[in-house]
Amino acid sequence: MAFGKKGFFGKLGEKIVDAFTLKPEVDEELLEELEEIMIMSDIGMDTTEKIVEDLREAVREDRLIRSDAVRGRIEKIVELMMDKGDRLRMSSDYPLIILMIGVNGGGKTTSIAKMANLYKSQGKKVLLAAADTFRAAATEQLDIWAKRVGVDIVKHQEGADPSAVIYDAIEASKARGVDVLICDTAGRLQTKKNLMNELAKMNSVISNGWPEASRETLLILDATTGKNAISQAKEFSEIADITGIVLTKMDGTAKGGIAVTIADEYDLPIKFLGLGEKMDDLAVFDPKDFAESMWRA
Repeated sequence: MAFGKKGFFGKLGEKIVDAFTLKPEVDEELLEELEEIMIMSDIGMDTTEKIVEDLREAVREDRLIRSDAVRGRIEKIVELMMDKGDRLRMSSDYPLIILMIGVNGGGKTTSIAKMANLYKSQGKKVLLAAADTFRAAATEQLDIWAKRVGVDIVKHQEGADPSAVIYDAIEASKARGVDVLICDTAGRLQTKKNLMNELAKMNSVISNGWPEASRETLLILDATTGKNAISQAKEFSEIADITGIVLTKMDGTAKGGIAVTIADEYDLPIKFLGLGEKMDDLAVFDPKDFAESMWRA
């Protein structure tokens, strides 16, 4: 699914256009105003300063005067900031095991369903592992989505060992010729150390049980939570080897600046955007299209 005409930055583009209209000549006062507008769109202070400093240098060296030239330069700066090269792409080597992590309520379960649907539409055989055994009804919810998508699921009773679920899912995957195994995990345990230990145990089971499989660890973040999402990126990056981000709920009033901050401050590639409630409302991230969306309503 492509981004189309969807904008992710709220009123950012409109405010920048207004700023250029009121002050068409590019000067330090305008650059300071642009800095303030970006911060208001959830682009972090440090990241905003980098963007504005790059812009200031471009204005000076290339003698940018017209607003459309400055706007194009902002787009390019953001695009380059978010372009993580080959790391933007999901592994294309199969079998593939995807470990999904993130706090409860961030859209993890629906993202798993959308990804399962995406891979199934590509002709891949998909299996889900319900390894979030700590949250009441987590397995039941994932089971419902598995039926809707039309893929199999491996599940245990509530309170079971999550690593045991993943072990059984790996054995089932090998026996059934599964291409993509997507593993749900608990959003929170009692302490950060408990969560880190649990993830380490799961990764050990995966490494020992299916060493030839490719691996992805995706962090699910709710774009509408702003600075909370950035805090979660920091927290989870300290306890897990994250290979990419899935930003959910980008269909509402989300200010896409958090995506820029996460990509810049934590050097994490955004791999997917959740754009709605429907099964196919999942877009593969494109940094160029995303940067251009700054000006879309």
